[in-house]
Amino acid sequence: MPDGSSVSALLPGARKGRGALSNPPVRYESTAREAFDDGWAGLADLADLPPLPTTLLKERARSALSYNESPDLGFDRSVNPYRGCEHGCIYCYARPSHATVGYSPGLDFETRLLFKPDLPALLEKELRRPGYVPRPVALGSNTDPYQPIERTLLLTRQVLEVLERFGHPVTIVTKSAGVLRDLDILTRLAKRNLVHVCLSVTTLDPALARRMEPRAASPLRRLQAIQALAQAGVPAGVLAAPMIPGLNDAELERILSESCKAGATRAGYVLLRLPLEIRAMFEEWVRSHVPDRAARILALIRETRGGAMYDSRFGIRQTGTGAYADMLARRFALAAGKLGFGNSRVASQGLDCSQFAPPPDAAAPARQLELL
Repeated sequence: MPDGSSVSALLPGARKGRGALSNPPVRYESTAREAFDDGWAGLADLADLPPLPTTLLKERARSALSYNESPDLGFDRSVNPYRGCEHGCIYCYARPSHATVGYSPGLDFETRLLFKPDLPALLEKELRRPGYVPRPVALGSNTDPYQPIERTLLLTRQVLEVLERFGHPVTIVTKSAGVLRDLDILTRLAKRNLVHVCLSVTTLDPALARRMEPRAASPLRRLQAIQALAQAGVPAGVLAAPMIPGLNDAELERILSESCKAGATRAGYVLLRLPLEIRAMFEEWVRSHVPDRAARILALIRETRGGAMYDSRFGIRQTGTGAYADMLARRFALAAGKLGFGNSRVASQGLDCSQFAPPPDAAAPARQLELL
């Protein structure tokens, strides 16, 4: 666990380029802090607050592959080079995981980022284990593999290089046009039927996107990324996620239509999920950014979750229940059917696992000499 303390427990307003408005306490700590107005708060001009810097922290990875048995996911293993995400999406379901390393799911999640420099080497070691059975690995299942820090750290690219050498299939989910940097590798993988890329498009409104996802690529750039991938022969899909009742769900059909025009061949959607600390953080955000619609949005969310803000049960946590959720599902099915989309959740099933073959281990002779 890295050393360091969280920034203040509660900030009085938004910071430029950041999504969260506050820093909830780490739920595993024995103490908590609450905001208190001592009468001086009104003197502060929030516009004068300095931007919060991004801090990078090394993390030694215990393993490269994370396995799951969730019936809601289309994969059973994943690789995540980073913890935390600079994109700052207010609704991100991965935020609560930051508490496991002692940081807040709020502003800490998007400003205190952990990276795993030894991950590519560890991945290669795990793929060489006797008896390893290859199945498509998901890159970006927790936090975005192409968030801004990837431009300099290059961990995602190194992971792709390992997977290419081993002939291992991979799926990618991202909100970043930065995925095009690795078009050379992705094109080679696509020719071998070893890759599928999915761009997450939450809204086509750039102003709303900037508030919800302050450091992610603009909606237009994501559509352009889909187009560039498709033109290069890389199978690309769109994930309209999350759909937020009363905020962006009216855009569902248009998101699918524009993505289809760009070249997407598969599509999926996910209803907004608000586990643990995200519930209060999202309520805070929606009341601040869209106060005139906040009550309606929150009421609709409860309608899709049996009166609660979240239902974590498998099978319904990504789609919800009730009339509103059912209508959203029918809308998606109708639009996706008209556009000829395949299901993005089963994209990995079409990838080829038979090409997996560990390449010669260059380090093996040195290890053998060590035994002499």
